[in-house]
Amino acid sequence: MVEITEVERRSRAAKAKIKPGDMLLSINGNDIQDVLDYRFYLAEERVELSLERNGKPFSVTIKKDEYDDIGLCFATALMDQKQSCRNKCVFCFIDQLPSGMRDTLYFKDDDARLSFLHGNYITLTNLSERDVERIIHMHISPINISVHTTNPDLRVSMMKNKHAGESLRHLYRLAEAGVEIHGQIVLCRGINDGRELDRTLSDLAALYPAVSSVSIVPAGLTKHREGLHPLTMFTGEECAAVIDQVEVVASRLYEQNGSRVFFCGDEFYLAAGRELPDEEFYEGYPQLENGVGMITSLRTEFADWQTYDAAPGECRREVSIATGVAAYPLMQEVAAKMEQAFAGLTVHVYEIKNHFFGESITVAGLLTAKDIIEQLQGKPLGETLLWPAAVLRSEGDMFLDDQTPREVEAALGCPLCFVENDGAALAAAILGEE
Repeated sequence: MVEITEVERRSRAAKAKIKPGDMLLSINGNDIQDVLDYRFYLAEERVELSLERNGKPFSVTIKKDEYDDIGLCFATALMDQKQSCRNKCVFCFIDQLPSGMRDTLYFKDDDARLSFLHGNYITLTNLSERDVERIIHMHISPINISVHTTNPDLRVSMMKNKHAGESLRHLYRLAEAGVEIHGQIVLCRGINDGRELDRTLSDLAALYPAVSSVSIVPAGLTKHREGLHPLTMFTGEECAAVIDQVEVVASRLYEQNGSRVFFCGDEFYLAAGRELPDEEFYEGYPQLENGVGMITSLRTEFADWQTYDAAPGECRREVSIATGVAAYPLMQEVAAKMEQAFAGLTVHVYEIKNHFFGESITVAGLLTAKDIIEQLQGKPLGETLLWPAAVLRSEGDMFLDDQTPREVEAALGCPLCFVENDGAALAAAILGEE
């Protein structure tokens, strides 16, 4: 049973006399508890809705094209509350946040519905047998799963949840049913690396093709780890060893099946001083949002823009780019090529170190307005300052430390331009084009 908060004007639901405040009970006899039930059972050409108004039941029948919406709105996108995480992972980034930040940053979600709708990763510890059966019945795919290790005892230890080991059965059940799975291994030095990583890679490789891609990324460690499990960063040599270890399995799978399945995050290559692989290596970037292939993707898009879209000439313009330590060399490379191609163009590139979380955090998406302002004040910025859009929350209106773009603009005396992780978009922004 879900409350309807709004009915769109002139929609099929409005024409059927459904009103805000009505309770939706079922569609074609199927109980409705959340958005997955609603979307799945609504996908019919004829739907009978059982509803309740002021405690009195009634029903309406609506005819439509199979996947058409009917115009009902609900209080939340999930039509339910988010499921919070029940784990206490030794590497959890949220536990490493300093106090005093906005409340939403401290919420740990572990909701399978968000995995399907928005690509969030789940640990499986929140899933019941009914949840798994529903995923299979509704053909919900792909599902993103934080695996970390396939050793049940080690998983319990890493996630501080007595059910973390037994919940792996859901992974094998979903794979058996043919649900596509994208996995994630957050690698912690001295815990789930070495032989334990070999075991995890082997176990997940056996689930191919259901397990279609797996990212291996290093645990992000901030300077706010007081009272938390002692973790240390991988050395450059150890990062190189991890890449080689993963590549042994990935190369074998590529020869057997035409897919590597396992991909190390960009951070491993950068820390190891290794050249990043080319675009073909990443097989369409299935783990791009997990920091796997982001630098190669942007570099390739920029190169394609140079080849097919760029028209070198004159551009009397001075701009600046600010980014994190990880992407700084690439931004320097892009700026140099742009200045070479366009006479009169000046591009300043600034590397922003993460003092807020600690300098071991090198990705641009975790930079705060405070660090940006402190490190750019007094620097030549030109007519606009370009920033990766990832520094803002999803609504695009606030940095991690609750400052707004307007506040940063006022402090620096320069307008900001936020650019998605796209090489062609970056080039256009540098030139001041739409």
